[in-house]
Amino acid sequence: MIEIKVPELAESITEGTIAEWTVKTGDAIEKGETIAELETDKVNVEIKSDFSGVIKELLAEPGDNVVVGQVIAKLGEEGASAASDATPKEEAPKAEEAPKAEPAKEATPAPEEKKVSKSRTVASPAARKKARELGIDLDDVSYRDPMGRVRVEDVEAHNQAKNAPKAEAPSKPAAPAKPAAVAPAQDDARVERIKMSRRRQTIAKRLVEAQHTAAMLTTFNEVDMTAVMDVRNRRKDAFFKKNGVKLGFMSFFTKAVIGALKSFPLLNAEIQGDEILLKKFYDIGVAVSTEEGLVVPVVRDADKLSFAGIEKEIGDLGKKARDNSLGLKDLQGGTFTITNGGIFGSLYSTPILNTPQVGILGMHTIQRRPVVVDDNDTVEVRPMMYIALSYDHRIVDGKDAVQFLVRVKQLLEDPEDLLLEG
Repeated sequence: MIEIKVPELAESITEGTIAEWTVKTGDAIEKGETIAELETDKVNVEIKSDFSGVIKELLAEPGDNVVVGQVIAKLGEEGASAASDATPKEEAPKAEEAPKAEPAKEATPAPEEKKVSKSRTVASPAARKKARELGIDLDDVSYRDPMGRVRVEDVEAHNQAKNAPKAEAPSKPAAPAKPAAVAPAQDDARVERIKMSRRRQTIAKRLVEAQHTAAMLTTFNEVDMTAVMDVRNRRKDAFFKKNGVKLGFMSFFTKAVIGALKSFPLLNAEIQGDEILLKKFYDIGVAVSTEEGLVVPVVRDADKLSFAGIEKEIGDLGKKARDNSLGLKDLQGGTFTITNGGIFGSLYSTPILNTPQVGILGMHTIQRRPVVVDDNDTVEVRPMMYIALSYDHRIVDGKDAVQFLVRVKQLLEDPEDLLLEG
């Protein structure tokens, strides 16, 4: 029997959750064939078999957490498995038909216990173990999980309910026991309990860690997008014809951020113990929203890319994120992050740091508002955007943070200056 184990994933990833099996017991597979999809903190990973054969046993269920090196399936050789599969089917009737005497009836408890462990009811391994210990048939257990999965607490509750009438029948407190059991059922009908995905758990954990670890502060400004929109409208057709990609706002903001980071390098750093690690490269993370949650793929060496190069890289990473095909290398590292809540209509927000980074820029929706034009104090309607910079006050002073955001504003409002900085 060949054991299939969870492979080494990455240095920072030691466990994952079985998202789904792509095979079932009895399936014949080839070497290199995908048998399961594993959901990790960052990406989904396909688990492939290093051997050919027939799946004899799956040792984990969708939703179960598994660790690197854990045996999750057993594989039999094709020839041996075919023979072994045929033998039990032929011998089983003989074993059941031959002994019709009472000893066969006395022997029935053993098959019943096996039936419990092989119940088709979806249950966690811990729940199956508990059911075997208590002699409970999982098919009789009520569950609260909306996905129909029996958990340990369901088995324990069934056991308590099963034993309660014997102990409490003679006493008066037994009567109110039934209404007490009905009340939760009524409450459960009004709510839905959904298990958080591993990625969502990781997002939640890191956001809380960011707030607990960093001395996070946010400063705001607003940008007149007139000049950027004018350049974009005049150049977008020629840009697309030449480069095969649309000219969006993200390339302008990425270039502006890099220009500001060069002037204020502490926002392109991180804290390691009692030291500050200044980074002399610019790997810009771009937040992308997916069905599984927010991910931040990284545009490597963005300072060395043209506007077209940035737009292509962001487009490719965004597509991979939506297709759930990002690799670990796409997400690792990053020196600064840009997030655009404006695509969802956000007017004003405070982004949370993507630790261990010490800065993140938040973009928002463009809104036409009346503003005073400095030249002649006249009021004009301009396309305006609020921008926000969240930073780690432990190493970034308020003065530097404010001036960083002002520099981003200046570069965006004067694209010629932006091109010179780029």
